[in-house]
Amino acid sequence: MKKPARKQTKSRIVSAAWNLFYQYGYDNTTIDDIVEASHTSKGSFYHYFESKDALLGSLSYLFDEKYDELQETLDPSLSPLDKLLTMNQELFLMIENTVSVTMLSQLFAAQLITKGEKHLLEPDRTYYRLLRRIAIEGQQQAVFRDDLSVNDIMRAYAMFERGMMYEWCLSGGNYSLYQYSNQLLPLFLKGLCVKGDGSF
Repeated sequence: MKKPARKQTKSRIVSAAWNLFYQYGYDNTTIDDIVEASHTSKGSFYHYFESKDALLGSLSYLFDEKYDELQETLDPSLSPLDKLLTMNQELFLMIENTVSVTMLSQLFAAQLITKGEKHLLEPDRTYYRLLRRIAIEGQQQAVFRDDLSVNDIMRAYAMFERGMMYEWCLSGGNYSLYQYSNQLLPLFLKGLCVKGDGSF
C-alpha cells in the first residue's frame, strides 16, 4: 500500500471512530462499528491501533485534518494575527460540534500518562508547520516581537489553546469554548505583538 493510501486509511478510521464516539459514546462504540463506518477491515484497524483505547491519543490527527483543510482555504491576504484567530475559531468550533467534553478530557489524560508518543506535541504535525509559517511571516512583517524566537511564539500560542481546552474540560463544557476564546485570544496575542501593533 502506497503511503498516501495508508494515510487515507488511517484518517478514515480516526474520523469514523471519533464521529461514533461523539454520537454514541466511547463505551457504546465497538471496533466492529468503527471498521464498518470507516469502510476498512479489522486487519487495517489493528495495523494502526493496538486497541480501541489506542484511539484516545489520535484526536490530534482529526485536528490536523482540519488544519490540512485550512491550509488550502486560508486567505493568504489575512494578517498573521487574523490567520491565528481563524485557525483557533475553526478548531474550537469543530471541537464543540464533534468532540464531547468527556472524550477531550480522556485525550488529555491519555497524553499525560503515556510513556510513548505524545501526539499533541509531535513537531511534524500540520498544526506546528502552519504555526511556524505564520510566526515567521509575523516577524517578517514586524507584527510579532523580535525579542521572542519563532519557537517561543509557537509554544506560547499552543499553550494558550491547550490551556483553554483543559479549562473547558475542567468546567464540564458549561460554556462555549469558541465564544470564550474569541474574547481572550485577541488579548493574549497582543502580548506577542510589537508595541502599538496587534489591533483587531
